[in-house]
Amino acid sequence: MRDEPNRRTGDREKSDDPWRRLPAMTPLGPAAATVPGRVRTVAEPSPAPGGRTVAPSPLDPGAALDPYPVHRRLREEFPLTYDPLLRAWVLSRYADVATALTDRRFTHGHRPGDPACVRAHTDVDLAELRSVVERTAHVLARRITGRDRADLVADFCHWLPAGTVAAAVGVPYRDMMRLVRGRAATALAGECGGQIAVREKALASFLGNVLADPDQTAALRHAPAGLVARAWAESLRLDPPVQIAVRRTREDVPVSGGILPGGSSVALLVGAAGRDPERFREPDRFDPLRDDPGQLTYGPGFCPAVILAGLEAEYAVRALFEAMPRLRLADGFRPAPDGLITRAPRTLVVLPNG
Repeated sequence: MRDEPNRRTGDREKSDDPWRRLPAMTPLGPAAATVPGRVRTVAEPSPAPGGRTVAPSPLDPGAALDPYPVHRRLREEFPLTYDPLLRAWVLSRYADVATALTDRRFTHGHRPGDPACVRAHTDVDLAELRSVVERTAHVLARRITGRDRADLVADFCHWLPAGTVAAAVGVPYRDMMRLVRGRAATALAGECGGQIAVREKALASFLGNVLADPDQTAALRHAPAGLVARAWAESLRLDPPVQIAVRRTREDVPVSGGILPGGSSVALLVGAAGRDPERFREPDRFDPLRDDPGQLTYGPGFCPAVILAGLEAEYAVRALFEAMPRLRLADGFRPAPDGLITRAPRTLVVLPNG
């Protein structure tokens, strides 16, 4: 690999940046089992000046920097509301969002690991995928070791998902950014090929969560694969790479706060659902050892995109800490996720040698 791709430019701020696209997440599937979560009594909304009650919008100014205050108010006061900016009804509670991602009464979507996706993949060599991810992660980590400072988003997270697919299908590294998001990705993952950009975001958030807490860094430095997998799932819950997914109802659907009309567009606040206190204890805390885990980004079934995402998280941790045992965030730097539709830190400034 050449160092040229490490130079970040303003190009990724452009409207055609795949990180800013709204990915679809869930296919049609059989009706899901009852989702954990209690039905709550909705508090009376606070009236706005002049006596009107106005729901906040997930697209309100400032939400890109911190959407969670808006999410909290929507969950507590407006579990069902129409948002004119999104041109859709908005769901924010875990039970409602989880239902919309799995129930046949909602259409138009695809999420790797869900039933239609599982049936599409029957000949994937898991041992080969694991080997490819491991090699790619170690190559990328070694390129950083001699530096005084590095940005893990630009130098590692941006390249591991793409490099993994490139290596798996035999695309030379020099060509991977030109080909891997199209033909090569489709050859490996079918409909899930576009999930490369989502995996980049998810990996950046995961490493940010791990490195932001010295105790978590120490715990995962030599952790078994099972603990890394739990930390990965917890990061997907706390900071999902896809914050808003869009669906449409086939028919009227009862949800918290009322009934969704049939034929309506519905915006699912995945980020709000993952921090619902009716589903998760201390929902704003990163806790890989929690006894009430859960995440809504990926489905539970077999899919190369799901398998690759988990392997990339596991081998990212292993490769980075093996190559740089004293790796830590730069002094004074804290990960700062941003984004409305998709969300993750844009930079992770680290000291490779402590």
